[in-house]
Amino acid sequence: METIRIIAVRDNPKYVDRAADYFAAKWGVARCIYLDSIGTSMSTNSHLPRWYLMLKDDEIIGSYGLITNDFNSRQDLWPWLAALYIEESERGSGLGARLLAHGVQEAARLGFETVYLFTDHIGYYEKYGWTYIGSGYGVDGEESRVYERGTGK
Repeated sequence: METIRIIAVRDNPKYVDRAADYFAAKWGVARCIYLDSIGTSMSTNSHLPRWYLMLKDDEIIGSYGLITNDFNSRQDLWPWLAALYIEESERGSGLGARLLAHGVQEAARLGFETVYLFTDHIGYYEKYGWTYIGSGYGVDGEESRVYERGTGK
């Protein structure tokens, strides 16, 4: 029987390199950026950044991070739930919703009352209690949607 679980990379250092490879491959961002952020998250006294992997047995099938800056113009907002990804072969089974819920719970555990995300998707996040609050701009100058969700804290 397959086991699906979400792990904090901070608590599982053996996943640092695999996590950096995974995030870089899925988001087309240089591996060194993820490796530096994940490495820093392992020992910082700050609440952020934090990186998480969803595993099926030992295979990475999803991910997200909680970070202070999602490379967008809305620097007045944080933390950002970023780099949410579910493998295409695993989509449609509620795993994205599970990662979103985990992210909200983790943000609350870390002391945050609200968490934000930056996306081009319309309709997906609303299904899970996220509220569209306006637009922001990414480093490419493209406009994207900004959402927020209370953590219940």
